[in-house]
Amino acid sequence: MPSTPAIEFDSISKQFGDVTALHDLDLTVEEGEIYGFLGPNGAGKSTAINILLGFLPPTDGQATVLGYGTQTESTTLRQHLGVLPEGYQVYGRLTGREHLEVAAESKGATPEYDRLLDRVGIREAADRKAGTYSKGMTQRLVFGMALVGEPDLLILDEPSSGLDPNGAKEMREIILEENDRGTTVFFSSHILSQVEAVCDRVGILRAGSLIAEDSIQGLRQTVDTGDVLTVSLDSVTDDCVTAVETLDGVSDVQTERRELTVTLDGGSKTAVLQALESTGAEVRDFSTEEKSLEELFTAYTEPEGRSA
Repeated sequence: MPSTPAIEFDSISKQFGDVTALHDLDLTVEEGEIYGFLGPNGAGKSTAINILLGFLPPTDGQATVLGYGTQTESTTLRQHLGVLPEGYQVYGRLTGREHLEVAAESKGATPEYDRLLDRVGIREAADRKAGTYSKGMTQRLVFGMALVGEPDLLILDEPSSGLDPNGAKEMREIILEENDRGTTVFFSSHILSQVEAVCDRVGILRAGSLIAEDSIQGLRQTVDTGDVLTVSLDSVTDDCVTAVETLDGVSDVQTERRELTVTLDGGSKTAVLQALESTGAEVRDFSTEEKSLEELFTAYTEPEGRSA
């Protein structure tokens, strides 16, 4: 029998007065996935996450998480979740260890506190009051709270906020370790390099609607992102340049010594290589520079961006 999706939004809409925050949102995250949830400010991401957590009721539609109704079974559901919310405020008078104890009590869990504190890199500060923590240490603490009880689903909203590059790398490693353990991860971030480093699929939200959903590579293949192809030749002739310039999807051709640099806006890399060889040129090597997730994100979310 097919497994129950970890997250399923069925035609979810959410109205705040005259404002539509979400419009007929269908979203499925399978068990064991690391799913990146992206969108510009005001796209509806926070509203979707609050519905996912059972904090907000949808105006229309139904949401289930790990097979539980987010409105009817939210208390039971939260026993199976690990949540790192954006901008979480810690209790300044409690120590780091006491924060983990509170999280464990709420889930009925009995974690190995020292091991967990070691894992998130704050064991030495475990018995200091959290009010003395730096922003990065606070983020590590809240991540540790999310990991309490070995959750089936991790919901991470801007998880690397306040972390230096080493801290962000350590967090990515823990996310991948948790996923290897079988945990599903729902990952929302504006730091798109973090998303690209860990996510199996991404969904892009714009104006309350899911406009694209695929792997990073799949998104690259369905949007004109201006990939750059650099070809090394035995010699670059005028015939080479002309043959490539006339191809559909080629927006720019630059030459330097024995290299041809071709910018493709949806054109075929194979067609470029074949056109060069048809002139009698010898293709000695070639490489492709793919556009970043930031550029893909812009292509989908700007007004002129394409919808999927």
